[in-house]
Amino acid sequence: MPPGEASISNRVQERPADTRAQGPATLAGILLMCAGVSVFPFMNAASKLLAAHYPIGQIVWARFAGHLIVMLAVFLPRHGIGVLRTRHPVVQAGRSAMTLVSTLLYIMALAHVPLATAAAIDFTAPLIVTALSVPLLGETVGWRRWTAVLVGFAGALLVIRPGAGFSDPAVLMLLISALAYALYQIATRWIGGRDAAATGSIYSALLGSAVLTCALPFDFVLPRNALDIALFCALGTLGSLASYLTIRAFQLGRASVIAPLGYVELIGSAALGYLVFGNFPDAWTWIGAAVIVASGIYIALRERSGRAAR
Repeated sequence: MPPGEASISNRVQERPADTRAQGPATLAGILLMCAGVSVFPFMNAASKLLAAHYPIGQIVWARFAGHLIVMLAVFLPRHGIGVLRTRHPVVQAGRSAMTLVSTLLYIMALAHVPLATAAAIDFTAPLIVTALSVPLLGETVGWRRWTAVLVGFAGALLVIRPGAGFSDPAVLMLLISALAYALYQIATRWIGGRDAAATGSIYSALLGSAVLTCALPFDFVLPRNALDIALFCALGTLGSLASYLTIRAFQLGRASVIAPLGYVELIGSAALGYLVFGNFPDAWTWIGAAVIVASGIYIALRERSGRAAR
């Protein structure tokens, strides 16, 4: 993050009125995060269906271009061109680059792994956020939450099963995708107190749309039928909705509280994976996912009890 800037947590401590409002704001952030991540399984299922017949770049382009179009259509009439104004263009560009890398790798991996397995591995991102919130956001994470982070990563190892998993390129892509998404979330939390949520949501898709639009003519397949067209259109709509809800959630609550709530995505991914693709997670995947979810819940509860004690 830019040197010399005060962290969000430090700025909050300077305003007692903000502290009194943190309870309702944190609850709103939790609800928004749950709603946002509930959308992701549907978007991922559409991506996996399309990946069987279309280039990955074209799928990711539809995701970002659709997102950008929806956000511009919603916010330009209300806020004008000023919605594109940011005080920190480098951070916004970094956010956009991280979400592009994360999405590309995730959708590439989705073509080869079940939805629930991909979601479980991807859930290491909130654990990474909890760890990185200390050096990058100046937040305080006690030894109990550090222990929960380590236990969560152990759960991820149960899902991956390193003896065979790490030799699978799809697993490595998912791990790198999780790291990129964690950095995106950290940047989102940092920029949340400086730029409007609408601005952040637009910039999330800006770089991906520009880069992939330039590459699209070299790797494009015409949609085969109306269903595929609908799936391509749904990617952008669902992506923009999930992104905006997530950004608002990070503006209202601390990263170490909000990020672990991504476990809600595991439920939808397991259900859609079974209903649409016939993939039912094996016992180790369920056990590992349960450990990850339990770690996330514990982290959120420790944060809540820490606030009550102060």
